[in-house]
Amino acid sequence: MSQTMASTAQMDVVDNKFPPQIKYIVGNEACERYSYYGMKSILTVFMIQVLLFQESDATFTYHIFSSLCYFFPVMGAYISDRIWGKYKTIFYLSLVYCLGHAVLAFWENKTGLYVGLGLIALGSGGIKPCVSAFVGDQFKSNQQHLLKKVYELFYFMINFGSFFSTLITPWTLKNYGPSVAFGIPGVLMFLATFILWLGRKQYVHVQPAKNDGHGFFAVVFSALNNQSKRKEGQSFLDAAETEHSKEDVEAVRAVIDIAKLFAAISVFWALFDQHGSSWVIQAMNMDLNFMGMQFEASQISAWNPIMVMGLIPLFSMGIYPLLDKMGLKTTPIRRITWGMFVAAASFFIVAIIQITMDANGPENKLNVMWQFFPYLVITMAEVMVSITGLEFAYTQAPRSMKSSVMSIWLLTVFFGNLMTAYVAKIKFFPIASSGYFMFFAILMAVFAGIFWFMGSRYKIKNYMEK
Repeated sequence: MSQTMASTAQMDVVDNKFPPQIKYIVGNEACERYSYYGMKSILTVFMIQVLLFQESDATFTYHIFSSLCYFFPVMGAYISDRIWGKYKTIFYLSLVYCLGHAVLAFWENKTGLYVGLGLIALGSGGIKPCVSAFVGDQFKSNQQHLLKKVYELFYFMINFGSFFSTLITPWTLKNYGPSVAFGIPGVLMFLATFILWLGRKQYVHVQPAKNDGHGFFAVVFSALNNQSKRKEGQSFLDAAETEHSKEDVEAVRAVIDIAKLFAAISVFWALFDQHGSSWVIQAMNMDLNFMGMQFEASQISAWNPIMVMGLIPLFSMGIYPLLDKMGLKTTPIRRITWGMFVAAASFFIVAIIQITMDANGPENKLNVMWQFFPYLVITMAEVMVSITGLEFAYTQAPRSMKSSVMSIWLLTVFFGNLMTAYVAKIKFFPIASSGYFMFFAILMAVFAGIFWFMGSRYKIKNYMEK
């Protein structure tokens, strides 16, 4: 009896140390993010200056690649949850990721570009939903309080890797050429894979779950097949109750409700990811010398990760509490709505910069440091939309549907980048023109209004784990 009580008490003792295997996953994340953002930082410039793409074609390719990086997470999540488990999925797709970098480094033509980017999108996107969940698997119940700290460390590593790779890789491209510039991120990705492999015997491996037959698509297909059995006054989904429980049907209803709300957020990503395409093109036509230092156009986006690390505590400990005290309660819906309007403002500022550049002419270039202001504004929007959206998606998703809702959140990035790629392809506006930027500013403002209207009618749920 006393031994049992002692054993229970020992299990309840709080453990304040990270599991030792966490260092391998965090090290893997730092190297992987360096490789991804390093490669992406020079992509637009490489296509225009080396492969001689038209600006519209470079923008189209950049955003198609970005969209695929957020489409393949759906596939990665399925493989991880149903077939291989998280570790094998991350490891095998990381090898695909490495191969993509190698293709970019050694195959310097359009075919090599498309093959390399396809492999990187598959690898990067496939492991995206697995790594953060794999971290959580390593913690025991008496270490649960450390999860917040490890995810903060993860977010820091993402921005740390992004900042330095965005500064260093463009410099490498200018001084050593594409092979070295793409090769170094490839080496970092191989190092990331090797670090992950080193901890293989220490990881906690959660086995893939079997399909219980009551998932999202099973319920939707059941509703379609049983419409003839639907009773008067019942909704479309209620027809699935002939084969599934009321709880299963309500879970799917919650996913559809949040998906309709998220659809408007896709436009935010159509704007945000342009700091790697149209904003870089604008910077290429500006004076890149500041206080005696010569910058590369693709280095300017390094402002974003630095600003993110500073703005997160400013908003969470300063701005949000202040607004709450003023009576403007900062609900997730309001934060996202404000963020979307702020994103529109950032493109309005970029449009004003472009109008000034056009008025001055190519002989009297505007200094690139003017882009500091739109970068600050779009990063504020990122903090309000992206981080809040992740929290909102988690709390609004029933336990059985959390993976589905997180996949839908990632798909908003996919559709947003598809939208930008389409606008670039039809050439309705010249890329990086004042009309182009103003179009996106107005589009964002309109969809911010639509989101506000839909959000005001949305019934908030709370599916936090007990």
